[in-house]
Amino acid sequence: MKLQRLALAAAGVGMLTATALSGPAVATGQADPTPSWLAKSALSKRLSAKATSAAAEPCVESVGWTTATPTAEGVDITPGKPPKASPPYDSFNFVATRASATWYFAANASLTQFYFYGLFLQGGNLYRHTTYVPETGLPKPTFKKVGSGWTSFKSIATSNYSVAQPRHAYLYGLNTDGNLYRYAQIGGGFKSLGKFGGFRGFKAMTVISESATYDTLLMTTNAGALYTIRIPITATAKPVVKLIRSTGWSAYESLVVQGCGTRGGSLVLGVDHDTDSGYQYAFSKANGTATAITSYGKVPVVFNGVNHMSLTTHYDQLVGE
Repeated sequence: MKLQRLALAAAGVGMLTATALSGPAVATGQADPTPSWLAKSALSKRLSAKATSAAAEPCVESVGWTTATPTAEGVDITPGKPPKASPPYDSFNFVATRASATWYFAANASLTQFYFYGLFLQGGNLYRHTTYVPETGLPKPTFKKVGSGWTSFKSIATSNYSVAQPRHAYLYGLNTDGNLYRYAQIGGGFKSLGKFGGFRGFKAMTVISESATYDTLLMTTNAGALYTIRIPITATAKPVVKLIRSTGWSAYESLVVQGCGTRGGSLVLGVDHDTDSGYQYAFSKANGTATAITSYGKVPVVFNGVNHMSLTTHYDQLVGE
């Protein structure tokens, strides 16, 4: 029920903004309102479709990034050969980051405020941002330090299984010591759930699946291999590592994943930070080397971020493995 209210309210924000922009162009003597990130993004359409049980919208991948300037930017990518990109979202001031996890769109209980939230690293500290999205104008980010001692972590990713019980929200950190660490997000803090060894040669990572019993990470190695790492929720269980491809993925420092279709498919964006280029792929439900991958090619966008992340909603569940 809350998802439905959130979706309808979010769609309403988008409709109000779109209505304001659809009138005739006239000289008013003052600047016209700037459309919000919500009105520009595919998120409002996805939420609206879920709320009304409408036919599924075509798959769109919403991608955000933070720059060295520092600003935050975003774009929607529609798969195809070649992929098509929406006009970019208006950039807004952020803070310097060196690694970021997924941005989740949500609302407060009274549905009077809409916002993105997520985690990022700045130096050796872990921060949570809450970025409020007004009906018009630019998003307004706020920041809270939630941890220290993160200097040796080179990548982070988050899972957010919130569609059924038992719910969980985990933070994964890839460390230069070759270990993958897992933390439970409890309230405003984090509880260590231990570490897994054998990840010294790994490079980029993101979450591709989240369920009541396991999370799955999509990870690349420095040598260019691509793997899924299924990590059971059970504390004592070991990860299940499956090779998807042995070569071809070494150029990408960022991976962004969003679900597509009803059969567990995923849209995957690999970003090469050296050339500011992004390449989109469609994956079948991941199953080791049997995973079908379609390359859509280069996205016509300059991905000039320090890191790149998925823009999704609090209620979207990844089922890619």
